[in-house]
This record gives sequence, structure tokens and C-alpha cells, in this order.
Amino acid sequence: MPVMTSADNTATPRFLRPGDSGYDDELAGFQTGFVQRPAVVCPAGTAEDVIAAVRYAAQRDLPIGVQATGHGLPGGFEGGVLVTTKRMDGVTVDAEARTVRVQAGVRWGQVVAAAAPHGLAPLGGSAPGVGAVSYTLGGGLSILAREFGYAADHVRSLDVVAADGRLRHVTRESDPDLYWALLGGGHNFGVVTELDIGLVPVRTLYGGSVAFDGRETDPAVLLRAYEEWTRTVPDGLTSSFAAVPYPDLPALPPHLRGRYVVSVRVAHTGADSERITAPLREFGPVIADSLREMPYAESHTIHSDPDFPHAYYGDSAVLGEPAVDRVADVLARTGPDAGGPMCVVQVNHLGGALARPAPNSVPYREGRFLVRLLTVGDRQQARAVLDPAFALLAPVTLGRALNFAFGAGDRTEGLYDDGTRKRLAGLKSQYDPANLFRRTYDVSA
Repeated sequence: MPVMTSADNTATPRFLRPGDSGYDDELAGFQTGFVQRPAVVCPAGTAEDVIAAVRYAAQRDLPIGVQATGHGLPGGFEGGVLVTTKRMDGVTVDAEARTVRVQAGVRWGQVVAAAAPHGLAPLGGSAPGVGAVSYTLGGGLSILAREFGYAADHVRSLDVVAADGRLRHVTRESDPDLYWALLGGGHNFGVVTELDIGLVPVRTLYGGSVAFDGRETDPAVLLRAYEEWTRTVPDGLTSSFAAVPYPDLPALPPHLRGRYVVSVRVAHTGADSERITAPLREFGPVIADSLREMPYAESHTIHSDPDFPHAYYGDSAVLGEPAVDRVADVLARTGPDAGGPMCVVQVNHLGGALARPAPNSVPYREGRFLVRLLTVGDRQQARAVLDPAFALLAPVTLGRALNFAFGAGDRTEGLYDDGTRKRLAGLKSQYDPANLFRRTYDVSA
């Protein structure tokens, strides 16, 4: 990458500015719902590039943001500095230690491919195209979460460029406060250039989904059956309930076109998987059943998340109790017959290893379920659907999940409990007193 030398002899990357060739391409990401127009883009290929960008922003008191894949952006913005990390894509597996070292732009699919030959797996999410670092800094709810906990719980170390422009190697032992804040605090404390994270000894799993027609079988009935079933499963089984109104498009498989599909997704590495999941087929007439033993490398097929860029908005609620009737009301108000934009509802079963304490700032470990709503269309249309739905859940809501706040702008309320938020704000004033890293869900307020 071409470089230039600044007055203080620090090698800096070729910055891009509006109007420069490549500026718009550099900003392109998975989220297309809003526009980012930073004054300066730093296409970082090394930690030294990140250091130069942070120092540049600090010297000019410019806000700085980070983008790897562009999946979980808070919203659009103008001005400031944006560091893009997609070129930092190194993956190194230590099979003996069962760890992997990933650079800032690595996607989970790359880690899965690198770990699989060793009979190991990362605690990645449902979509292989998501960036591993940002996902982990937000907690990281994997497809095996109830068995192994949050991805953040397995981090051994992080390399981070802090607001002072220094590259720090952070471990629980070397910097316990900063380690705690980074893992759960998102991008509030610097630009993480690499992290070392544990892998799990999983070569295959039993997983897939059982799907029903939401017009033929009442989604509320299916939801109640699902919640009752979750009371019977072992802690090692991770599952979710989803309601998706599919458009009638030729590109979709025939069993999905124009249908309101309600499904239960499952991932399990333990024994008796077929026996445990057999009751799912009794919920109603099944239109699709993909439950099977599969290589971990095929686990992305459990959810089959979209892999193409598009516009979307979303948010979440961590529930302290099942509240089936309230969630059923949300389903009724967001279904295909309710009017408004397409809205996907997902309910994740929490508990198990997710409830275990860990030395990081991932909150609401006592949560029973996570309700996630995702809409397509513009922001105004999205809020007209999301706000009333989450108001229905408010009486039983503990808070929100950082990794599932899609395009929520500066709405930080509920992302942390009061104690966690207070401690994060105190550490923010210590490590980033000028609030340089504020192009994120800012914890300083």
C-alpha cells in the first residue's frame, strides 16, 4: 500500500478523501441502509497503519470509527476518520493450544475453514461473513452458546491501538480493567488489530431446522410449544425460534416463496440429539426438516442468513422471563398481515453456559430469552414497527444486546445494566478522555 511520511516521521497509509478514486468502494459494506461520509478513510493493512490513523485523528480531535464488514454499524455519519480493516485478514491456528489468532478484518468463515482440519471450531455466529473481532467485542452469541458461553469468554489476549496511539498487548493479567472493558464494550476503547481466542474441540454437530407454515399453524401456538420444549433440553443444546415472512420471488426455493415460515433452529454436540429434538415435529404440519449430523463447516446452513448486502434495521430485548404472551403479541403485530415493512422475529434461548460469570463486560447473563427484530426498508418505517413491539416487551426486558443493535444511532440506553455502564464510563474517561472513539454506541455519557 502506498505510504507517505508525516512531519513526525511516522509512516502513514494513503488516506482517502471524498472525491478520491476508491473512496466510495472503500466505504461499501454489508449494510446499505445509510450513508457514511467520513472526511478521511484509512484503508489499514497493518497495525502501523492503524496507529497512524489514530494519531492523525487525535492530533485533530476528530472522531474515529472502525469498519471490517459493515454488518453492525450504528448508523450514518459525516466527517471524522474511518479505519477500514478488511485487508487485515490473517488467521493462525495453534492446534495444540486450541487457539486461533485473527486480525481485525477476518470473517468467521475463514476461521471455520482454518480450524476444521484440526477437529476444532470457533464460537462464531450464524453467518460466516460476519467479522470475528467486532462480533467478539460485542459479546458473541454463537450457535453453540448454551454449551460454551459467549465468544468473549474465550479470549486470551487482544492487541489494541488505544487513544494515545500506542499498540498494547492486553491480557486479563496484564491489564484486567482494559481487558474487561474491551470484551463487551465494543469499539469504545480503541481499534483491536488482533485477538487470540480459544477454539472448541468440535468436528461435527447435530443441527438444522424444523419449519412450519405460519399461516396454517398459529405462530403463537408454535411459540408456546417451543418455550415448553426448551424447559426439557440439556444446557448443551442451543436453539432459536424464528418467524420470517418471505416475499414471493423466483430466486427463493419453492417451499419458501411467499410463505410465512416459522422455524426452530437447533445446534447440539451431545448425545441423544434425535430423541431430544423429536418433539419439534409434533408442533404442527412440517414443511421442511433439515435436522441432521453435519460437519461444523456446514453449520451456517442451520440459519442460512442472507449473504448479500442490503438495508436493514433492528434491535433486541433480553427478557428476564419467557413472557410467551407478550412475544406472541409481537408476532401478531409484525406478521405479514399486520402491514408495514417485512419484519423478522427471532427468539434465542439463553441460559446454560451463557449464565456463567466471566471477567468481561458482557451484561444480562441472567437473561432467559433474547428477542430480536429485524426490518427492511428505511429508518422511519423501521422505527414505526420496532418501537411499539419493544414497548410490549418493556415490562419484562432486562436490556438490549450490543451485537443486535442495527442502525440504532446514538440509542445507548439499556445496552448495559447500571453497574456495568458506570464502570465502563469510568474506564472510558481513563483510557479515552477525549472520547476519540465515539463513532460507536458511546459509553461515556
